[in-house]
Amino acid sequence: MKRTTPESKDILNPTETIEYFGLSRRKFYSLLSEKKEHSFIVLYGSRKLIIKAGFEKYLNAHPELRRCK
Repeated sequence: MKRTTPESKDILNPTETIEYFGLSRRKFYSLLSEKKEHSFIVLYGSRKLIIKAGFEKYLNAHPELRRCK
């Protein structure tokens, strides 16, 4: 059975999100730990999952999360 790639998923876990979007791990986990609620974060039990389409919109407005090159 083939593994699903992040490109074909609508919801990603934090590790997949960091790798798929090329984000700074430190800045992204800081964002997840904020008390502020973001519309692209959903909870599944105690796990935080990321809605890819919503996060893409957020990332367009906040490009500072990307790794410096």
